[in-house]
Amino acid sequence: MSTLKERFAKHWHTYFTDRPGKLLLAISGGMDSMVLAHLCKELNFSFGLAHCNFTLRGSDADGDEQHVKDWGALYQIPVHTTKFATASIAEAQKMGIQETARKLRYEWLESIRKEYDYQWIVTAHHANDNAETFLMNLFKGTGIQGLHGIPVKNGKIIRPLLFATRADIEAYVQTQQIPFREDKSNAEDKYLRNAVRHHIIPEIEKLFPNVVSQLRDNILRFADAEQLYHKAVQQELKKLVQQRGQDLYIPVLKLKRLPYASSLCHELCASYGFSSAQIAQILELLDSSSGKQIHSPTHRIIRDRDFLILTSQDVTHTDFITIQEYPFQIPIGNQILCGKVSGVPKQFTDNPTSAYFDLSTIQLPLILRTWKMGDYFYPLGMGMKKKKLSRFFIDQKIPLHHKDKIWVLASGNRIFWVVGYRIDERFKVKPHTSQVLKVELRLQ
Repeated sequence: MSTLKERFAKHWHTYFTDRPGKLLLAISGGMDSMVLAHLCKELNFSFGLAHCNFTLRGSDADGDEQHVKDWGALYQIPVHTTKFATASIAEAQKMGIQETARKLRYEWLESIRKEYDYQWIVTAHHANDNAETFLMNLFKGTGIQGLHGIPVKNGKIIRPLLFATRADIEAYVQTQQIPFREDKSNAEDKYLRNAVRHHIIPEIEKLFPNVVSQLRDNILRFADAEQLYHKAVQQELKKLVQQRGQDLYIPVLKLKRLPYASSLCHELCASYGFSSAQIAQILELLDSSSGKQIHSPTHRIIRDRDFLILTSQDVTHTDFITIQEYPFQIPIGNQILCGKVSGVPKQFTDNPTSAYFDLSTIQLPLILRTWKMGDYFYPLGMGMKKKKLSRFFIDQKIPLHHKDKIWVLASGNRIFWVVGYRIDERFKVKPHTSQVLKVELRLQ
């Protein structure tokens, strides 16, 4: 049977270059990372050690740091260390301790890699770590992308020990007499990973003794299957989804006919912040009436007639502006509303972004605001027939997500322009008009 060193060398040859450049080993001082360092030394790789002291375990954390420094000094290997006030940073950024530590660690490792010209950052994740990650992803419902576990290579980060089980590593430590530090927090269950490690996997192993090795091999197959899956998904989405500006339109009837509608929805919507639990709600929109919406932190999906519309959560921070004088230039979104007084033009444009009004019918100050339920006006060309804006938008087939961004221009309580759509009959230019207010929308 091959030794761990031989299997490590073979694994390296399979996934990485035969002659690696300078490696930066992320090392905690624990068993896994000390085995990784020992294997790299045995294979005469060029490497340095990088250790983060997260100051979470008092003198134990300081002892880990000193252990790494001593081992590096013994074999004349460069050691990079840093300390973080992790708990304070986590509290300030309103993040969990583990999430904060991981973020700090990888940001610092990348800065050291660049500063000292290391080719790769190398971590000591092994097959048991991968099995734990796989199970957590499976139970949380991350979709097929969660089934590939921890990737062997991710950017400048490589993980050459993923083939080895914890039992392999423990045996190597004993035969090679490798010194390491035991992190006492690994025995606690307050972190999810530890609970999976101590309770779930041991119970599975009672029925399936080789579960970690089996999952390791399956994860490799899942990773291959994932590539084929995503290729097929992109082909289907290309046929299904229509891009209109920044919005995505999904035909309801077309989606309903697909037997894999749920998977397509998951893959499309997950990248816009929707959770796995929301997919069922999104599918319910297929049989709902217009106006129903599902929100993520950044986007929303709206049922609007024959489509599901995926659009951003754009909100207008200023929705009420008073205009005291002419001329004026008011920024709204990525446009500017410009107004000026002039004589009656010889020719009027039919561009909906420009409008002319009889100045004598308008009194300052003007009010520019977003429309609200209950608003009404007398649309030009309808013979002084009053119409609510909500009804006008339906008649004009204006998508729901566009309605939220529509402004009105008013004199007192009277709306004289639904900006960009229609002027009010009461304010139109008449034969006896001597001066006009010209208002237009321009791109910034």
